Order: sequence, then structure tokens, then C-alpha cells
Amino acid sequence: MVVRFLNICVIAGLVLAAAYVYDIKYQSTLRAERVAKLQHDVRRERDVIASLRAEWARLGNPRRIQTLADRHLSLKRVEASQFVNFESLPERPPQIVQPPSEDPIGAMLDDPADDGNLTGSVTGNPVAVKGDRQ
Repeated sequence: MVVRFLNICVIAGLVLAAAYVYDIKYQSTLRAERVAKLQHDVRRERDVIASLRAEWARLGNPRRIQTLADRHLSLKRVEASQFVNFESLPERPPQIVQPPSEDPIGAMLDDPADDGNLTGSVTGNPVAVKGDRQ
């Protein structure tokens, strides 16, 4: 009787061990498939990046930009006669208008023409506000 119970326990242990090993194998297979899929995605993204870099290099080619500028813009080439020396420039004309005072805000505050009005729309005594009545 004890031998049978021991045999049943050993068989049950073997079945549980087999199930555990199968679960580990199944999980490792899933993770290997996930790794393979991620590697494929990374490879595809690197290919897309490489093609975008190639297209960027093609679009940024100076010859291509020059032909587009020649075709669509009415620009003329720069000639050597367009450059001048600093010494050949005329002198700055004298300043006819006097610059404002150094402190324009202070000049406005010191203006004797000010009648004491806060704004141009306020004349006479200001009307008392509701909360100011005593």
C-alpha cells in the first residue's frame, strides 16, 4: 500500500515537472518570437532611416537647390563690381533733428502745461465711486 502511494506521488511529481518544463518551453518560445519580431522591426526602422537620410542628402544637394533657384527665382549672380570698400562709402549726413531729451518720461512729468487731469477725458471734479461715499 505504501509502495503504491509512493508510486502515485512520483508519477504526480513527474506529471507536474513535465507540465512545468512545457510551460517554460512555451514561454521561452513566445519570448524568442517576440525578440525576433523586435529585431525585424528594428531592422525595418533602420532601413527607413537610411532611406530618409538618402532622400535628405538628395534634397539638400547644392546643385539641385541651385537649379531650382535658377528655374523658379529671378535672381542674378553676384558680380565683383557690386562690392565696395568701406572708405568709398559717403560720410553719414549731419543729424538735423535734435534727439529727444535723455529722460523723455521725466520731461512729460515736468510738463507745465499739465492741468492736473489724470486723462484727457476727465475734466473738472471726478465723480465719486459707490464705495467712496461717506
